[in-house]
Amino acid sequence: MICTLFLLLLCLTGLPLIFGEEIDGWLNPTHYAELPKDTPPANLDDMVKTAKYKYPSQLLTSIYIDDDEPQVLVTMAPTMKPDDKLSHSLQFNSRTAKLLKDEPPAEQQPQTFIGLMFSLHTDMFMELPGELFLGLMGLLFVISIISGVVLYGPFMKKLDFGEIRQKRSNKLKWLDLHNLLGIATAIWLFLVGFTGVMNELATPLFGIWQITDVKDMLDKYNGKAVPSARELSSVQEAYNVTQKALPGMTITSISYPGNTYGSPYHYLLWAKGNTPLTSQLFSPVLVDAKTGKLAAIVNMPLYLRALEISRPLHFGNYGGTPLKILWALFDVVAIIVLISGVYLWVVRQKFYKEYFSQFKDN
Repeated sequence: MICTLFLLLLCLTGLPLIFGEEIDGWLNPTHYAELPKDTPPANLDDMVKTAKYKYPSQLLTSIYIDDDEPQVLVTMAPTMKPDDKLSHSLQFNSRTAKLLKDEPPAEQQPQTFIGLMFSLHTDMFMELPGELFLGLMGLLFVISIISGVVLYGPFMKKLDFGEIRQKRSNKLKWLDLHNLLGIATAIWLFLVGFTGVMNELATPLFGIWQITDVKDMLDKYNGKAVPSARELSSVQEAYNVTQKALPGMTITSISYPGNTYGSPYHYLLWAKGNTPLTSQLFSPVLVDAKTGKLAAIVNMPLYLRALEISRPLHFGNYGGTPLKILWALFDVVAIIVLISGVYLWVVRQKFYKEYFSQFKDN
């Protein structure tokens, strides 16, 4: 019963997240200058220069390059610590390098609707413990789906497939409808449940990758001096070098040296493909922060590739709006199934209580 209630929470919060980008864009619109579609992107160094001029005492931590809207987010913080509460972003127009918005630190910003839904859906505001707990709930959900499919076969031997016994009690009719909706959406429920479990394991999986493959790769740089902020080469040049090494791919972010999720000695750039599938598969690239030369194109392990594929599949992000609508319809059916399951559980408990009370009274 407790597991069902948590799953109901996940389905209710997951419904708006399917259209998260559309809703967020509607609630928090950004107006960009009207420019020809073939306008080339502005130089990233110009945006970095503006950011450093505004906050000369802070460190550049990362750059996010939006591939859907003409914006670039430059993130700065007093330290490179991942939990620095003063970390904030500056939003630039990617084609003009004009500063559009100077965002305050996340804790000083009002909670957005999509941000609230995402936090409830992924960790219930408890970060890693919440992620692992919801992952466990998802695993129990997947097991219940498998057991339900196994039990449905023998149960339906006495009835036609999908039959709802209209002449029986309301409770039995509700049970038949509950079973029909459940078995009709079983594959989707299993798919979303399994990918949800994978997504909740993202933090420990990336942690494993960092202390194994990444550590082995960076061990050869031990003893090498970590570049200071003044010694860093052009970030635009690092972008150009990566684009030349991976033609046809889109660079979405750049982590500065010293970033907890990067390298002490390199710019870490993340690039993705341009097809519906490859746009979900990211390739990390290391560029020497001092010289600006390509250092390595990193191969991702299979378990992280599986995570990358499962993440958009969980929210129906592979087929544009039509698939999102289909995902939303399935989600509504799942909510109905969960609510009917709660109803049937309450009715059954009430029936047993009344039944045994007769013997107690006698």
